[in-house]
Amino acid sequence: MRMRTPTAILIAASLLTVCLLSIACRADQVPPPVMDELVVTGERTGPGMWRVHRGAAQVWILGSMSPLPKGITWRSKQVERVLDGANQVLVQKPFDIGIARILWLLITERSVLMVTGGKRLKDVLPAELHARFAVQRAKYTGDPNKWERFRPLIAAAFLQQAAFRQVGLSTRLDLGAAMRTLAKKHRVRIEEIKIAGVSDVMEALKTLPPATENACVAASLVTAESDLPRLVDRAQAWASGNVERIEKLREPAEVDACRAALDAGVGAAELIARMRRTWLSAIETRLQNGGVTVAVVNIDMLLEPGGLLDELRAKGYEVDAP
Repeated sequence: MRMRTPTAILIAASLLTVCLLSIACRADQVPPPVMDELVVTGERTGPGMWRVHRGAAQVWILGSMSPLPKGITWRSKQVERVLDGANQVLVQKPFDIGIARILWLLITERSVLMVTGGKRLKDVLPAELHARFAVQRAKYTGDPNKWERFRPLIAAAFLQQAAFRQVGLSTRLDLGAAMRTLAKKHRVRIEEIKIAGVSDVMEALKTLPPATENACVAASLVTAESDLPRLVDRAQAWASGNVERIEKLREPAEVDACRAALDAGVGAAELIARMRRTWLSAIETRLQNGGVTVAVVNIDMLLEPGGLLDELRAKGYEVDAP
């Protein structure tokens, strides 16, 4: 599976990054991150909706993105028109990570999340990568030892979040939550699709080879070093509904290397593939059952070569572009 989302550098899906950071933040005695509000006002429409149909059955798909500009307001009159005739809304089930679960993970899975054995990040990360990490850490924080207790992937996730904040981007803007609000307003039934759980993420981390982890840390460092302007451009293209622009913005070679390493593995690759299968099955089921459904799906999962839209076309469904 070829994920094009920027969060592919942290296990190829934004949901994994959010989960990792939720756990790690508590470990560092910082309050767990709360999803920022995506205000449903204004005229930032986001991309148009893809209509997948066969006969009278229709699934309208809205592509979500991460990161997005912090404080963005969003409203799509097209979404509201479709909701007026919809039977249900499909959204991804959020991770349920309570304090008790986090503390239990820190007790039972500490070796998966942290650097153990009296070592620090500098002891387990290749010298060249740690030197680059230290340069960026100094740029975005004032603590020369910050995140040294975390394993490379999680430390890189924290660094990337700090870089995003500096340019006004956030990975905690939840289009699914905004869609839930609209669905309730229009009295449309909400169905949550469970893509993966915390235990799935932990198992993927356990099987992640050090070489793969280092490749993804390198990709994360490139993001902080030089790729932020592209991500800002990409987020702005999403906000204005410019899908063509999104498709033309090429990723750094390091992100491709991270993705290739993940694809060659077992745990993370299977988890990512299962995410895709889950969405494909959910959409097909609604098309077979009839009625009108609105689904919120990661835009990269839709647009990638061989992605969900291509798979639906191959199965004989009609796909109308926005």
